[in-house]
Amino acid sequence: MNKDIEYVNDVLAGKINAPDYVKKQCAVYKQIFDGNDSHYCVNLSKRTLIIEITKLLMIPRGLSAGKTVFETLAGFQWLFLFAVLTVVYRYDTEKRRYETGILEICRKNGKTFLVGVIFLILFLTEPKYSKFYSVAPDGSLSREIQTQIREIIGSSPALQGKFKIRRDDILCYINNNDYFPLAFSTSRLDGKLPNAFVADEVGALSTIYPIEAMQSGQLNIKNKLGCIISTKYPTIDNPFEDIIDKAKKILDGIVEDDTVFSLLYEPDSTKHWETDNSILEQSNPLALEIPDIMADLYKKRQNAIIMKSARENFLTKHCNIIYQGIGTEVYVAVEDVMQCRSDAPIDWTGRTVYLGVDLSETTDNTAVAMAALGDDGLTVLAQVMCFVPADRVDEKSRTEKVDYHQFIQDGFVIPCGDRVIDYSVVEDYVFQIENKFGCKIAYIGFDRYNALSSAQKWDKIYPAVEVKQHSSVLHPASKLLKEKILKQEFCYEPNRLLEINFQNARCQFDTNKNMYVTKRRSHGKVDMVVALINAVHLLNQYEVLDDEPLTWGIINL
Repeated sequence: MNKDIEYVNDVLAGKINAPDYVKKQCAVYKQIFDGNDSHYCVNLSKRTLIIEITKLLMIPRGLSAGKTVFETLAGFQWLFLFAVLTVVYRYDTEKRRYETGILEICRKNGKTFLVGVIFLILFLTEPKYSKFYSVAPDGSLSREIQTQIREIIGSSPALQGKFKIRRDDILCYINNNDYFPLAFSTSRLDGKLPNAFVADEVGALSTIYPIEAMQSGQLNIKNKLGCIISTKYPTIDNPFEDIIDKAKKILDGIVEDDTVFSLLYEPDSTKHWETDNSILEQSNPLALEIPDIMADLYKKRQNAIIMKSARENFLTKHCNIIYQGIGTEVYVAVEDVMQCRSDAPIDWTGRTVYLGVDLSETTDNTAVAMAALGDDGLTVLAQVMCFVPADRVDEKSRTEKVDYHQFIQDGFVIPCGDRVIDYSVVEDYVFQIENKFGCKIAYIGFDRYNALSSAQKWDKIYPAVEVKQHSSVLHPASKLLKEKILKQEFCYEPNRLLEINFQNARCQFDTNKNMYVTKRRSHGKVDMVVALINAVHLLNQYEVLDDEPLTWGIINL
């Protein structure tokens, strides 16, 4: 039985339409399976044992009810199962390589069922008194794994009398291994000692704490395992996106971590979802093996084309595309912004740059944006820095549900002052830009509100001009920036906080249909976007990017 390697070979040969990151993970697995890896190999005896166990497990319901798990598991499911349970170290074939298994996959692709099967195998193969847990955004979701395990046990004659199913746990009589579904908490999951855990629907978690609490409890476990599974959600500021980002960096060779196995079924391109069948094929691997599922997905797609209100659920849950629903007046879709990320650092040396500053209230976020033209004369290059009051970092992280501590560590945020912003730090940051980036500041654009004092200091060295915050002034720059993003003529280094600001940004239209981003209607902080629009305003004014460059609304100090 080699359905796992058959699937891998078909993916690598192009017979199965799989995303690029799945291909990369398949290439790693094939090297190990073929015996060409000097550190890792496949434990064949464990592999044989797992195959025999799956022949005893019966499918409780659905299209394959009454068949064995062995008969019904799809190729990608065998791959995930064998990878996390049978790939071991050559020097110790009883020690598993992978401690984390990540499965990013759309709804109705058997992810909960697969984890239930893995847990049942662990029930029967892990040492005595092992503990297993599931965590999720709420208790009901956490108990979905329990329901799956209970139904398989009830449908499998070979397991009768081997388990005791209780309200709060499932106990295996053979070795006293126990499974507990846990209710969601942000502070009460410490103290557990899980041999294995599953975190379900991680995209809906408000914090990564449940996963960290489970992982912290595994420090003394030899063969620890955590399964992290989810679909996409409409927002990017959730723990799953950070986990996926790290998994991609591992597969790209940017981050070294041999303990993570990931199958990331998100489409390589999110464009033309209305007609591109590759999007459905790459995000729904089970549908490639069950035609009825694919036929149903085609119907759902047609419904989403006709009914705009159905698009968010279809694109996020059945295509793994981050999408914010119609009617929210989103300035620009965050998935379009993310297509403009630059993998390599932007070289600012010798460039003429335009700065946009949004000096908010002293207790709020402040941002400084830098914009310049690329070498092609079309692309807008951007860099944005955020400033927050140092003593309010914890408070802002809680209330805004944004991990400012991590963003400070990543270099996207500079904490300054105490409970209020220290404007001198912002002023000094601007004065140091030329030396830091090797560029030449042409103009600094600012909003008069809260900024006159700082602008007067900058104006002694650089021309500082006011950008009036009025729709007639902001519309050309707002429209231009949006168009540049949609045409992928916009470039920025990876900056998750900037992406969150774009996700939050909502636009408003005046009576003349002029568009501008408004803080009042936005869903969270948008200071970095506002500062960037101010910078693009000046870039458009002096580099003449638009057919109708802005020539009014500027007041020299």
